Amino acid sequence: MVFLTPLMMQRTALFVTFGGLVTSLITTFLPLWKTMNSDLNEVENWYSGLWHTCLYTEEVGIQCKAYESIMGLPMDLQISRVLMLVSVGTGGLALLAAFPGLEGVGMFVGRPGLKRRLLVLGGALSWVSGLATLAPVSLVAYTTVVDFWDEGFPDVVPRWEYGEAMFSGWFGGLALAIGGTLFFVAVCMADYDQRPGSVALAPQAKHRTKHYLKTEVL
Repeated sequence: MVFLTPLMMQRTALFVTFGGLVTSLITTFLPLWKTMNSDLNEVENWYSGLWHTCLYTEEVGIQCKAYESIMGLPMDLQISRVLMLVSVGTGGLALLAAFPGLEGVGMFVGRPGLKRRLLVLGGALSWVSGLATLAPVSLVAYTTVVDFWDEGFPDVVPRWEYGEAMFSGWFGGLALAIGGTLFFVAVCMADYDQRPGSVALAPQAKHRTKHYLKTEVL
């Protein structure tokens, strides 16, 4: 197709990676990783994130409080903090590395090999960023399910459930992984278009076709 050019694929990859990075950044600081509603007190809603917990009531509104001690946090939240920061850092580096390698950008002009390596580096960093987002979100989701179905807690005790940030984290991680894959696809498309054999064989194939048609008429 005409629209599936290396330039269009590169721009699509950059746009998808940027969207995934912004989503992961927002997910990192949202206090909506887990939610809890008590049947005994329906006017109170608890929210938990990586950095603080929040309480929402109809009279006061929402009130948030940061965690007092890092060492007192559960292990899944400590790991998730580190991985989400790694995800945001590598996602930003992916954009910084891939942008100079785009076609039409006036950087490293006349050095196609360096531009190609920058796109490959951007795709690899985007993949790392996507995995670093999917891993902590999936880990927190797993611990939430385990605690929810833990038979050691009485039924009257409220349980933590999935929050909106969990789904935005999965979306951001997938977008980063897809963006990295599109960078690799753009590099492969550019390599295919620059093959010297395809240009050299085209006139020969055209000449053979004309010769065949001529002999058929005779």
